[in-house]
This record gives sequence, C-alpha cells and structure tokens, in this order.
Amino acid sequence: MIYSSVNHSLQRGRRTLLAMAATALVGIGFGGSAVAAEPIKIGLVTALSGQSALAGEAISRGMQVAIDEINAAGGVLGGRKFELVRRDDEANPAKGVVAARELIFREKVAVIFGGLDTPVSMAIVPLINQEKMPFVGPWAAGTAITKNGANPNFAFRVSAVDEIVDIGMLNYAQKNFKTAKPGLMLINNPWGQSNEKGLTAAMQAKNVTPAGIEKFEANDLDMVPQLTRLKAAGADTIFLVGNVGPSAQVVKSLDRMGWKVPIVSHWGPAGGRFTELAGPSGKEVHFVQTYSFFGKQGPVGEKVIKAMMAKYPNVKGPADITPAVGVANAYDAMHLTALAIQAAGSTDGDAIRQGFYKVDTFEGLIKTYKKPFTPAVHDAVTADDYVWAQFIDNRIVPVGVSAN
Repeated sequence: MIYSSVNHSLQRGRRTLLAMAATALVGIGFGGSAVAAEPIKIGLVTALSGQSALAGEAISRGMQVAIDEINAAGGVLGGRKFELVRRDDEANPAKGVVAARELIFREKVAVIFGGLDTPVSMAIVPLINQEKMPFVGPWAAGTAITKNGANPNFAFRVSAVDEIVDIGMLNYAQKNFKTAKPGLMLINNPWGQSNEKGLTAAMQAKNVTPAGIEKFEANDLDMVPQLTRLKAAGADTIFLVGNVGPSAQVVKSLDRMGWKVPIVSHWGPAGGRFTELAGPSGKEVHFVQTYSFFGKQGPVGEKVIKAMMAKYPNVKGPADITPAVGVANAYDAMHLTALAIQAAGSTDGDAIRQGFYKVDTFEGLIKTYKKPFTPAVHDAVTADDYVWAQFIDNRIVPVGVSAN
C-alpha cells in the first residue's frame, strides 16, 4: 500500500514535470518566447478633461476599436496582444511631459500616441527623440512635430499637417468665397505660430496680401477689438485657427458686431462642444476634416461603425461618432503602428522606428495607405486626403472637397 502510494506520487510528479517542460518548449519554440503572453502597452497622452475631452475620447475609441480587431486576429509577434494605457494631459504641455515620462519609465510602453494640442506634442517630442521612443500623432497638426530636425526622428503622424492644411484653407476660400483679402485670427501659441508661417507661405505663393494678422489667448472671451481691426482693414474672409473655446468666442464676437463674413477654419471647432458654445452662427464656420462617417462608406467604414455601436452604448449611428477625425486618425494610426511593430520583429524603439518605413499597404478609413512613411516623410496624410465640413444640426457633415 505504501509502495503503491509512493509510486502514484512519483507518477504524478513525472506528469507534472513533463507538463511544465512541454509548456516551456511551447513558450520558446518556433519564434515565440516566454513573454509571448505579455501585452504590448501603447501609451496615449491626450486631453481627457476640459473643453476638448470629446476629441480625446474619440482618439481613445479609435485606438481601442483597432486594438480589439488586432487582438482578435491574434495580435503581433507570435500572439502578443495590445493594451491601451491612457493619461490626461489637461491640454497642458508640462503635464503632458510628466505623463509621457510616466508612460516611458514606469509603464514601459512600446509606443506613445500624442493627442490633441500642438504645444503639448511639441513639448513631448524632444523627450521621445532622446529616449528613442516612437511617437504617433493622431490629431495635433503643428508642422514641426514631425519636421523637428532630429536624426533619427521618432515622431510619426496620421493626421492633418498645418502647412498642407493652410494651402487648402486658401484654395477653399478662393474657390467658394472669392477670397482676395483674408484676415487671420490665430491662437497665440505654437499651433498659431505654425499656421501663421504656413498661411503666410500659401498667400505669398498666390500673391495674396492679408488684411491683417490678429492673435488671441486660449481664455479670451471678447475678440471684438481684433475683429474690428480686420474689418476696418477690408478683410473679406476670416481664416481661423484655434481650439473649441476661443473659436466659439470668435463667432460670438462677430455676432455682437453684426459682421457677416465667411469663416474658413482649421479643424479646432471639431474638437468638442463647439455648437453649444458658439451658438446658432457656429453652423456658418467651414472647417477641414480628414474623414466623415456620413454618406456611403467603404467596407472599413461600415466595419468601424458597427464596432463602435457594439462597444459604446451611446453610439447609435454615424452622428454619435464625433469628432470623426479623432476616431479615424487614431484607428488608422494604431493599425499602422501594429504593422510597424510586426515588421520590426520586436518592441525595441529604434526597430519600431525603422518598422514604420517597412509598412507597405494598409486599407484604412481615410484611404488605402501605400508606403505611408519614409525616412524623409513622417506624415501619412497628404494634400489629397482632406474634406471640408460644417456643423449641420449639430452634426459634422462634409460640404466640399479640398481644392488642392
């Protein structure tokens, strides 16, 4: 009886050891590793509170829907799944840098997505280049985010680019409003500076002289003095660059003046509660977008709409996927990032950077990408990829195609 009991115990022990060995062999066999089950963390630094929280949430949702698709298909690098780790920068550059450092050094993310604000992204870029941390921008459009002078450069973007948008703004205004003497209303920060440079270059290329260039602060409530100067100088169109709050105040200031003038804007108004803040005249603003879920959708658009409706109870249809650019840019950017990691064969930062250059073709929401990144070009969205929109019944609806 004792022998039998010991014998059974030995047999159980041998079976346990064999099972452990088999598990270990599976873990290290055929290109896998013992860490195959460990998730690959992707960081997101964006505004998740304040006036632009809606846009930050749109970026989050676009990334998460893409991550769900990739994970359901088996992940990357032999079965590793992605995990999204978010941090709120409160639209504050200093807080954005603190959040990025936490993601890099504590969370050990493989890639950081930078969210809404050009000043925040510009503050983070030196850090990511120093730490060799791939950075992907799904919103902020400042030209210098990707054209930052670093070699090697770890900043990539699937979003609008100021210098391209600025050409589009002038072309659209001339085509639709016969603009000859635009007045510029620009936020007084690095994003405004980026667009001042881009708009000035675009106007010089077409021999257009602006009526004037006016600046405003993010918390300004009265823009009448600046607008009065532009009106007196003969401005026939307003070129507007600002996020939700100040852009709404520009519209309300025009209402107080009783000045009906066309407004052609960067996409700042799309980032939050613009129509609520701007009032009825908010619908008169024409602004740039990269994507819309309204109208006939391709297979990818239909798939994403269904996924959004299934995952988020407040999404009943395209009108609830807003701002669309946040979802679309982030969705495409996350898929392209996964392809870069797969091409890299690892989660090493410099390998991923080079992996972006190896991405060949991907059928996304905005377009079918073909070699979207090269060592010289880190922006995947080109001049042909923009649409123009207005708020109609509080919905962002395309009204025209960029005249580029």
